[in-house]
Amino acid sequence: MQEHLLILASGSPRRKELLGSLGLTFDILVSEADESFAPGQPPVEIVQELAYRKASAVANTLNAGLVLGADTIVVCDDVILGKPEDEGDAKRILRLLSGRSHTVYTGIALVEAGGEHRVVRDVRGTTVVMKALTDEQIDAYVATGEPMDKAGAYGIQGKASQFITRIDGDYFNVVGLPVSLVADHLATFGCNVLPR
Repeated sequence: MQEHLLILASGSPRRKELLGSLGLTFDILVSEADESFAPGQPPVEIVQELAYRKASAVANTLNAGLVLGADTIVVCDDVILGKPEDEGDAKRILRLLSGRSHTVYTGIALVEAGGEHRVVRDVRGTTVVMKALTDEQIDAYVATGEPMDKAGAYGIQGKASQFITRIDGDYFNVVGLPVSLVADHLATFGCNVLPR
């Protein structure tokens, strides 16, 4: 598989940067796939299914190539937390996460366009502990605008880094793309990120 045939089905600047860190050449085609899911569905199934929908939607428009889709959700007390709807929702989410641990799940899917149409789906979970936040800290953080396009209403790589006291697992998974997992699966398609 040639590097220029890799497509990222995401407009996320964080995913673009993380995939780019592997030294691969790739194009970006943003997926318009439906991101709804059934209530009560397990988080690991949700993120894999949504990642697959995103990758498939793009792959179905192509004659060749390998499409990478990804989806991230945050789960606290069995409550699934996606991107906040507005500033009030962001504050509600941050109050829920304050002083507690939660799990960040990122699902990935690689879908081969044309040809054999091979598919790989996988998921990684990372536990994150956030320190107790004051209302003033939450208000000030939300006012920065950073939480608005992020699952769980925070960006671990940004201003919210000061709120995180511990993580157990893959840091890059929390940012939005489990790089080592993606690299392992890319290798199965013959797309090696480092020379042998």
